[in-house]
Amino acid sequence: MSNQIFVLDTNLNPLTPCKPSMARKLLNANKAAIFRQFPFTIILKKEVIANPEPIEIKIDAGSKTTGLALVQGEKVIFGAELTHRGQAIKNSMESRRSLRRGRRNRKTRYRQARFLNRIRIKGWLAPSLEHRVLTIMTWVRKFIKFAPISSIVSELVRFDLQQIENPEISGIEYQQGELQGYEVREYLLEKWNRKCAYCGAENVPLQVEHIHPKSKGGSDRISNLALACEPCNIKKGVQSITDFLAKKPDVLKKVTAQAKRPLKDAAAVNSTRWALFNALRTTGLPVTTGSGGQTKFNRVRLNLVKTHWVDAACVGQVENLEVLTNKPLLIKATGHGTRQMCRTDKYGFPSRHVPRCKFVKGFQTGDIVKAIVTSGKKIGEYVGRVAVRSTGSFNISASTLIQGISHKYCKTIHRKDGYSYEF
Repeated sequence: MSNQIFVLDTNLNPLTPCKPSMARKLLNANKAAIFRQFPFTIILKKEVIANPEPIEIKIDAGSKTTGLALVQGEKVIFGAELTHRGQAIKNSMESRRSLRRGRRNRKTRYRQARFLNRIRIKGWLAPSLEHRVLTIMTWVRKFIKFAPISSIVSELVRFDLQQIENPEISGIEYQQGELQGYEVREYLLEKWNRKCAYCGAENVPLQVEHIHPKSKGGSDRISNLALACEPCNIKKGVQSITDFLAKKPDVLKKVTAQAKRPLKDAAAVNSTRWALFNALRTTGLPVTTGSGGQTKFNRVRLNLVKTHWVDAACVGQVENLEVLTNKPLLIKATGHGTRQMCRTDKYGFPSRHVPRCKFVKGFQTGDIVKAIVTSGKKIGEYVGRVAVRSTGSFNISASTLIQGISHKYCKTIHRKDGYSYEF
């Protein structure tokens, strides 16, 4: 089952989405044309006066991936998963910062102190966090153009960072430190999946073990505790974790990572939740919210699989759901490239020039093209993102990277918009 197809009339007014079979009939009868490839949208060749059934857009905002679902009554007619590029933005800004600092250290002339230009406006978000809000809003506005959206439902979740580490914390316990008054052993059994952290043994008596030995200054903090079977615990003794697992680097990496799980994803969602809610209200549509617990309750009650787009469909008040699709559109934010006129090496020195003109033979890097090669060693049909070259010989990223495809065989099916798509 595929997503339903968006339909516009000749005046670009959104109509009720139709099944793929109906869209195929309209295209074959020359009554409609393809308006957009992703998400697939057709435009009729006549004006239609209709009162389409209202559609609700539901959003399950996440740190790395956001689920989107369009629900018509009790039917889920469209699903999508939007992958953000917040980490890529963070890495780029850190790289830029390091290059700037390097230049400043090389030029040590006195610089007057600057303070007034460092004041941040109220509601300021880091660029990697603001990106999440902006990309979600981009797609909400696109769906409003392509479908008769009447309301928006978003999951307004607040993660309690202390409660993530201590599920039963309450009241004064927030001031008493980590896991005060909590059954440590039961918590560790859940954290380590009732297995030995070192050998993975199950259904055996497990002992609480200090990752960094207490005799060498290790603490009783929950991040320094693990579960181990008796043989592993005896064998480790007072050795440090690095010595004990020196011959098992994969296990060492896993144990150290699981011992102190980062909470940055939960913090990112906390930071952007109100910014997203306020941005959604600017659309002028009614915006309602639901909690994370309500979403999980609806999904479990309806016996649905856990994916981002299904979670989105379960946000808010839900009595029943009929899922009409099982192939969500996978959207990945890739960005629009860079404005740099020259590339630099790892030390920040210029290494190569970038042409000013981004278009070659009418194509630009990021366009999705269809190439039908009729001669040569690369005969075949390829669909994917194109990387242009000034010679006119392009590279196409399909299922694999195909190099050296002439522009003469290429036809644009979707212009570059900063995203990549797949099903």
